[in-house]
Amino acid sequence: MLPQQHLIERVGSLCRADERLVAALTYGSFAQGEGDAYSDIEFWLFHGDRAVDPHTWISGVGDVRHVVVNEFGAHVAFFPGPVRGEFHFAPATAIETVRTWPARGADTDRMIVLDRTGGLRRALDSLPRHTRVPGTAEEIDEVCGRFVNWLLLAHHVSRRGELMRALDALTHAQRHLLWMARLVSGSTRRWLTPSRAAESDLPPFLVAAVHEATATADAASIDRAVAAAWTHGRAWWIQLADRSGRPVPAGLFADIDACVPMTP
Repeated sequence: MLPQQHLIERVGSLCRADERLVAALTYGSFAQGEGDAYSDIEFWLFHGDRAVDPHTWISGVGDVRHVVVNEFGAHVAFFPGPVRGEFHFAPATAIETVRTWPARGADTDRMIVLDRTGGLRRALDSLPRHTRVPGTAEEIDEVCGRFVNWLLLAHHVSRRGELMRALDALTHAQRHLLWMARLVSGSTRRWLTPSRAAESDLPPFLVAAVHEATATADAASIDRAVAAAWTHGRAWWIQLADRSGRPVPAGLFADIDACVPMTP
């Protein structure tokens, strides 16, 4: 049994024994049946009127090396291995907000750790199993437009000499390029995190194309990556537009063609 599975079992035992908790769920790789030695463990814990101290609660799970609150308010714990554990603590009234999630990502039975009232099951069952993928011409056009937004930012700030900022923008452009590659190939099951398992989900030629849009923090590397990203992104936008029957913005294409060279 993997260390993560031992930790998951321990969290389940603690949840069932803690009368302060109304409900708890797990999500991510293990809930989806895809967990391995490199996977995180991830939970939402909903408490009643008596609040839970996150640091104290997490310390009961195992040998905690360190805990940090991330940018999204989750408590991230590091266990030996190292194993990363993500814990969201919220009042029971927040169970209803689960209904606003884009999708479950896993079967309800695999996600529920504790549900004293049945409210968590009802909230999870209200969600689709998978995230809705952009399907209309307008939605697909928006994905492509956002790709160009980040790509042009990367190009412009690199010309100013802000190479680290250009790399940051290029990372966002590459994420949108992956979404476009998934739309082109029809491999959209892992839509929310397009980089996840991209090497196995996408055809090798699409993976290679996205790799070409990767750079290091020097001007020549960024120029090559921007050119490659536009070459492939431009072609995929045209392909997707042909499918949807929506014309590409020819004037914008001409403007970008004039300032961003394409790769052969």
